[in-house]
Amino acid sequence: MDIRSFIDSTYLKTASQAGLDENQNQEVVMVFVKEAIQERFKLIMIRPEMVSLAKQIILNASSNVKVGTVIDFPEGNSTIEAKLEEAAQAIADGADELDFVCNYEAFKNDEIDLVKEEILKGTQLALAHNKIIKWIIEVAALTDRQIIQLSALIKNVVIAHFKEVDYTSVFVKSSTGFYKTQYNEPNGATIQSVIMMLENASPLPVKAAGGVRTYDDAVAMIQLGVKRIGTSSAKAIVNGGNNQDGY
Repeated sequence: MDIRSFIDSTYLKTASQAGLDENQNQEVVMVFVKEAIQERFKLIMIRPEMVSLAKQIILNASSNVKVGTVIDFPEGNSTIEAKLEEAAQAIADGADELDFVCNYEAFKNDEIDLVKEEILKGTQLALAHNKIIKWIIEVAALTDRQIIQLSALIKNVVIAHFKEVDYTSVFVKSSTGFYKTQYNEPNGATIQSVIMMLENASPLPVKAAGGVRTYDDAVAMIQLGVKRIGTSSAKAIVNGGNNQDGY
């Protein structure tokens, strides 16, 4: 099974997180973008400040690889206005897809109206510009019940306010890959969390991010019904190797 069309090849480390200077980190991003072009991945997922660079490389190569970026990453607790401003700039810079970190802490604190409003306004902005949007719910920060509830909340907001033709452009995504868990528990997608998302987000598509370690893991996720897989070891996974980076 050729899984390349499901793969969002991902590099989201800052220079300091990678132990590099800014120029070196930019070089890493360029390598990831060129690899995504060569391997014909669906998309390259990078931080907002790298979007213009990636877009230019892809245009120069006459490639169909899409550029995705993250919004309010990784905590997701900024104001709605700040999220929309960051997203608007990413769109202006050429981003094709926007992965918003949902304010899951607000959700956990029963600030449901706030969460509904950011889902509505973020989705409106993305769809108005013909962009795909993915809402990261950070499954490692949630109980099973909360995964179910937040997946359903996103679905219900989309169904209430948007047309059926738009549903395939609004994903529910599992994880940032940057959440710190206790006792070294998984901080990315698991089979259990993905099943709950699929069952409660449908008809919205689901992206499994983090935790996909091997080609077989990826195939298992796809067979469950996942439409995208985010990984920082995309080339290794599609060629039968292992994910060495944890995302």
